[in-house]
Amino acid sequence: MKNLNKKQVTMQEQSAEERKHNFNEVPLGYSKEEAILEASRCLQCSTHPCIDGCPVHINIPDFIKAIKEDNVQLAIDIIHKSDSLPAVTGRVCPQEDQCQAVCIMGKVGDPIAIGRLERYAADWDLQNREGGKIKLPTKEKSNGKNIAIVGSGPSGLACAGDLIKNGYNVTVFEGFHKTGGVLAYGIPEFRLPKSIVQEEINMLNKFGVKFATDALIGKTLTIQELMRDEFDAVFIGAGAGLPRFMHIPGENLAGVYSANEFLTRVNLMKAYKFPQYDTPIKIAKKVAVIGGGNVAMDSARTALRLGAEHVFLIYRRSRKEMPARNEEILHAEEEGIDFNLLTNPVRYVGDEKGFVKTIECIKMRLGEKDASGRRRPIPIDGSEFTLDIDQVIVAIGTTPNPIIPRTTAGLKTGHHGVILADENGATSVKGVFAGGDIVTGAATVITAMGAGRKAADSIDKYLKGKI
Repeated sequence: MKNLNKKQVTMQEQSAEERKHNFNEVPLGYSKEEAILEASRCLQCSTHPCIDGCPVHINIPDFIKAIKEDNVQLAIDIIHKSDSLPAVTGRVCPQEDQCQAVCIMGKVGDPIAIGRLERYAADWDLQNREGGKIKLPTKEKSNGKNIAIVGSGPSGLACAGDLIKNGYNVTVFEGFHKTGGVLAYGIPEFRLPKSIVQEEINMLNKFGVKFATDALIGKTLTIQELMRDEFDAVFIGAGAGLPRFMHIPGENLAGVYSANEFLTRVNLMKAYKFPQYDTPIKIAKKVAVIGGGNVAMDSARTALRLGAEHVFLIYRRSRKEMPARNEEILHAEEEGIDFNLLTNPVRYVGDEKGFVKTIECIKMRLGEKDASGRRRPIPIDGSEFTLDIDQVIVAIGTTPNPIIPRTTAGLKTGHHGVILADENGATSVKGVFAGGDIVTGAATVITAMGAGRKAADSIDKYLKGKI
């Protein structure tokens, strides 16, 4: 029986007043009844454009049909064929711009809530793993080939998941003391609980993937040493973790953070639990966050939860041009983040002790479209104004860390230091593949996972002499 309701089933969440004082997850997930009701809205259309809209090509109609029939084990089995981290992607993947954007139901009402249903199946899976109730996916017998994965973020984990299923021995090298990459250090607890990231990684570990932490490739070991000593192929999925700045006066003042440092201290090193965790961070009263993407929203909402009384979000374009997910923008607005749109920082001013105390801004107007396809922001003469603040978080993007290219002879790079790779993920060094943010620049979790899966397929073909 189909549910002909044109509206999505609402997912319950913490109220704005409650959640801005804690780090608990905001959306609370579907109940069994809610999931079945939402799954019943799916038309099971013959063209299934949602599969093509998914970067990892999950068989979306089939897993939704399984949920509708209350066969959640079948649903998660279908998802796991394409996605090694469904509890993650069900939470942070921008489905509204991908699979849901092409959903046929979206032509007459709301598209199917594919991400929420994926989360439902994945959470059911997590809840039933204790005591061995959940069976591991099948994998081929070991073929004796060893693969090194550099980076335990989304592209590396997706690549590892596919390769281990195909019979390869896989070792993932992580420079930090914890696995997960940007999933662990970049996304706040209230959007993606660390326990969920760890559970998904534990599943890969049980499946046979080995993890080596505190192993900074390019320092601890080089790519050449990996290839010489043990491994038949290498996948570089180290992400884009080098923060960008605006290069305006005052950026060296105390209290001016990159979003990377701020979120890493809070998320991975648990600075919000100081002194229980010995990772201090400035607890500010008035915070300015520069940027309009998901990282800017994460930074602003994190600062609020740390005790900020007023958080200014400063973005040089209008709300329409904001690259952040609409859900994250709405959550930030509901929580009281003060949006200063069509505004750009000019300089930061410090006090006599060298701490930032004021930000000088200028108002902007939008001109013609630039290379990004968005209208170019242009300063308005005479519109300067100041804001009193005691902390700045710069969230205007990242580029790849140059440590691997600098220590890998013959590895070609492009603009902003991205590694150059062909359509198969192959780099200029034989047997070395790359994908995710280190190739494309900062993008989404699911896009990086799609690149990791593609590279896994290419590595398999390369080692079998097919490419």
